[in-house]
Amino acid sequence: MRVCLTGGAGFVGSHVLLDLIAQQHDVLVLDNFSTTSPTSLVRARSLSNGNFEIATEDVCNLAGVTSLFQEFRPDCVIHCAGLKAVGESQDQPLRYYGENVSGAINLLKAMDVSGCKMIIFSSSATVYGEPHYLPYDEAHPVEPTNVYGRTKAFVENIIEDWVAVEPSRSAALLRYFNPVGAHSSGEIGEDPLGIPNNLMPYIADVAVGNRDKLAIFGDDYATPDGTGVRDYIHISDLSLGHLAAVDFLDSNHGVHIFNLGSGKGYSVLEVVQAFETASGKPVPYEIAPRRSGDIAMSYADPGKANKSLGWETKLSLDDMCADVWRWRTKNPTGYRS
Repeated sequence: MRVCLTGGAGFVGSHVLLDLIAQQHDVLVLDNFSTTSPTSLVRARSLSNGNFEIATEDVCNLAGVTSLFQEFRPDCVIHCAGLKAVGESQDQPLRYYGENVSGAINLLKAMDVSGCKMIIFSSSATVYGEPHYLPYDEAHPVEPTNVYGRTKAFVENIIEDWVAVEPSRSAALLRYFNPVGAHSSGEIGEDPLGIPNNLMPYIADVAVGNRDKLAIFGDDYATPDGTGVRDYIHISDLSLGHLAAVDFLDSNHGVHIFNLGSGKGYSVLEVVQAFETASGKPVPYEIAPRRSGDIAMSYADPGKANKSLGWETKLSLDDMCADVWRWRTKNPTGYRS
């Protein structure tokens, strides 16, 4: 299958790229490299010994994306590109709506011109908002509490409306929980610019000596140890969920929503302890005020993906921590090493 992978140089995209190559798909990586490094693609090519095309383009450039699609003629689009920092989205809402929502609309327009009828969208469990019940299943109300989550919910709605127009179209909306870990080689991993917005890369920064201590945002939540509880999923398991969705959509039209998570929640302190064990390094921390938009607990019911996609997570929190530590010790300053 001919697959256009947007954001293919990013954390999720680079791992999906390796699995697409392993399954012998023809891939066009589309990335503007505004928050990513081309080095990830150099390493992906080396690890896979595979061939893929690269286009330096922004999904917000409709003319450029349309031209690329007319030339490449994708059978499927996997849309991983987009801005993803919750706190930043609160401060820069128009930027987030512009890039995440307008960019997705441009992709759908370009797909129409080129005749592509299949899309897999990197959505987020953030769309659920405060839990009415746990674990979250796909029927849970969608009530995002921050701008980032609203952009994901808007794009889901837009894709649903796009699919409804033409019965031969298909879409998988993949609601990620918390992707962590790194490729087992230690050559590809998460490389945030500036101060990390997510827990695991911040912990790794502290353990490797790039930062003095971790800030834990709130220890007074209604959780067993007072710190936030999240469902963490190894990036390799998450990546294979995309490949399972490609196979599923090949014979199932319409819109299909899937949670991609492990079904188990870990607190911040549990993650810190697991990382200290994996790294053999202390991770000093301090308690900071809660962040706006954060919730106490979030974990998935992945049963629908297990049943419909034949997919389930296989790697543990210990695996996640060990692989992040391997990545960071080999690349203490990320791809800038």
